[in-house]
Amino acid sequence: MNDTGKEKVPTFEEMAGNNNVVDDTAPSGDSETEETSPEARVAALEAELAEHKDQLLRALAETENIRRRGQREREDTAKYAIAGFAKELLSVADNLRRALDSLPEAEARDARTRGLLAGVEATERELLSVFERHGIRRIDPEGERFDHNLHQAIFEAERSDKPDGTVVEVLQPGYVLHDRLLRPAMVGVAKEKRGPAEPTEPAGTAA
Repeated sequence: MNDTGKEKVPTFEEMAGNNNVVDDTAPSGDSETEETSPEARVAALEAELAEHKDQLLRALAETENIRRRGQREREDTAKYAIAGFAKELLSVADNLRRALDSLPEAEARDARTRGLLAGVEATERELLSVFERHGIRRIDPEGERFDHNLHQAIFEAERSDKPDGTVVEVLQPGYVLHDRLLRPAMVGVAKEKRGPAEPTEPAGTAA
């Protein structure tokens, strides 16, 4: 029978000799390079650790700032808590001073009046002493240079015997609580005295 058209079946020897067929399912020789190397993994972990360390330091710094801000606010609250009460007492100090200025001790004609003035003066000293103990300082700037941070100018007066900008009169003393202004001092300020203006020659009179 003619075997033309029949599929040829390979012999055992032919099958045994075909050992060089590549198996696509075998692992590639480059698989080791495709995996992350130990050095790369260490570098990645170090970078992640550095990032977490930076975040921790930022959080600690922010916490410290909040703590310091809270401490400063508590100190300011304790420092200036009496500001409202102190302002109420300023009028008491003003009235004591007005009483003393209304009748100088040299004009007192009898012992009773002099004793009354001495009592009022002692009361004023005691009140100012209490102010000092609580950080309240009186501003009485006569003869000093005008300071817009502490003084309020009520008027200007031409004075030839005082430099320009010198406080020549204190209408009402001021007060500060520690470094915070409670009330500015009401003052009069020296103004440079100017002489009469020199007459100008009329136009056309020149020789």
